[in-house]
Amino acid sequence: MDKELLLFMLLLSVHLCLTYKPVVLIHGIMTGSGSMEMISHRIQEKHPGTVVYNVNRFESWSSLETMWHQVLEIGMDVANISSKHPEGINLVGYSQGGLVARGIVQTFPNVSVSTFISLSSPQAGQYGAGFLHVVFPGLVKESAYELFYSRVGQHTSVGNYWKDPYHQTLYESYSVYLPYINNHIQSAKSEDFKNNLLRLKRFVLIGGPDDQVITPWQSSQFGYYGINDTVVEMRDQEIYQSDRIGLRTLDETKRLHIVTVPGVNHFNWHMNVSIVDDYLLPYLD
Repeated sequence: MDKELLLFMLLLSVHLCLTYKPVVLIHGIMTGSGSMEMISHRIQEKHPGTVVYNVNRFESWSSLETMWHQVLEIGMDVANISSKHPEGINLVGYSQGGLVARGIVQTFPNVSVSTFISLSSPQAGQYGAGFLHVVFPGLVKESAYELFYSRVGQHTSVGNYWKDPYHQTLYESYSVYLPYINNHIQSAKSEDFKNNLLRLKRFVLIGGPDDQVITPWQSSQFGYYGINDTVVEMRDQEIYQSDRIGLRTLDETKRLHIVTVPGVNHFNWHMNVSIVDDYLLPYLD
């Protein structure tokens, strides 16, 4: 019996070592869990036995609810999932969902994320008509600040990460989400925001020059507009150089992965099997 028990324990430990970590998927704006089904099915096909949780909260128009509301509500779900998997989970967020996912990672210390993949998400903010027209077809980017930098505008998810480079004072005065999770504005949570992100084993930032929605597309990799609409890459940004949220530390410890893929439109990232096979699966341990 002792030998049989020992053999069982050995086989169990080997099985646990070879089992892929569960994956949580968070959809983008104006869509729902159905839009992430291809990714879910492909992960399970290529990594048999993987448990995939496809978040179905804040679908369609409810995806316009405030970012903090989404972070806290979905975050509770992810925390419950994480508690069932002490070995850690992997997290994939597409478009706005990637910014929601980062908020969860930075806010919930009881969520144990091994790999976080941000798939074409406006991590440094958004300032472009292509994105606006998805939900606000009547707005133009030059005047959108008049809506978003107001009490009313901050009741929309887009307003929470709209970053007009020509109205930074208003951005800092009104925006209740992005400047805080980026530690651009210091708060009582600033240290936690950084420390929680630094718990990641991998932070993967995927984007590309043909996205046509995330503007500038480099925002998916923490680049953003500087002077005269020129884009300042992540490593030249103050958020990186001052290591405000831990990006430089993650980079220096080889845990930050920058992935640039040309030829992919924003609405195809989560629908393209090759993207999953070539750029998601290799990072899912």
